[in-house]
Amino acid sequence: MGYVYALLGALLFGANGSLTKLLIEAGLTATQITQFRTFGTALLAALVLLATDRRAFRLTRRQLAVMVLLGVVVAVLQSSYAVAIGLLPVGIALLLEYVAVLLVALVAFLVFRERVKPRLWVAIGLVLLGLVAVARPWEARLDPFGVVMALLAAVSLALYFLIGERQVARIPPLAVAFWTTLFAGLVWVPFSGWWELDAATFRAPVALGGQWGDAVLPLAIPLVVTVVVGSFLPFWLSFTALKHLTATAAGIVASAEVVFAFAVAWIWLGEALDAFGLLGAGVVLAGIVLAQTARATKTVVDAELVLPQEPASDVGGRP
Repeated sequence: MGYVYALLGALLFGANGSLTKLLIEAGLTATQITQFRTFGTALLAALVLLATDRRAFRLTRRQLAVMVLLGVVVAVLQSSYAVAIGLLPVGIALLLEYVAVLLVALVAFLVFRERVKPRLWVAIGLVLLGLVAVARPWEARLDPFGVVMALLAAVSLALYFLIGERQVARIPPLAVAFWTTLFAGLVWVPFSGWWELDAATFRAPVALGGQWGDAVLPLAIPLVVTVVVGSFLPFWLSFTALKHLTATAAGIVASAEVVFAFAVAWIWLGEALDAFGLLGAGVVLAGIVLAQTARATKTVVDAELVLPQEPASDVGGRP
């Protein structure tokens, strides 16, 4: 069941990229989507914590300051990723974001002097080689600004891991998700233009496209889905998976998010790679899996969430 939970979480995280792209094309900005996702996830996490662990709301001043910092990092992470998928194929944007896996391992080795296994250097070579095959810089096939935004998301994600993985040892992981998404939403309040949205915005028809052809829904429906099914529910599934799996196993399964993102974008949006690009994506994914097993501490790296280092004790009694 642990593998089922982890795979479902990866599937929902991967599919959410296509849904976010649909909302951007419908007229919402990246910062507005980020604000809805972060505030929505914070609200749902708060409701669960109120029912299961009210002590999670008690933080020291130092812990609160760290949560504010993490909130800023998450705000940059989610908005830069949303911009990237508006300019790049969803799978490629996520592939570039997953470069964070290598950045975390490199910083852990070079800055924190952690022991890493020799396979890290093989992983770096595989990821770089695969990214070149996917992006083909000699053909200028990808939007340069989109690539920059995806790499900014990678740097932000790496920062989140490096700071956040030390917090989940002291604070329940769902509480980390609550505080960081709350502060991330607050970051964009002055900039997202939420005051320009009215009731008519949420009733506006959104064409689903792809396999659904001319089918339309009110914008509010896919927006709610991206908050509940694309954000909070995958968090829940990821936490539940850790009750049944080791941290390393959960992290490797989480890497399937890249595969699911490519598959959903292909089926739904028609964003397909040719054989050379698919080969490159496979090489990158192999490098990501190797990198996730390279740190001696076996820390999990998931593209949406910092997971606790111990599977049961950190999350017992919480989703």
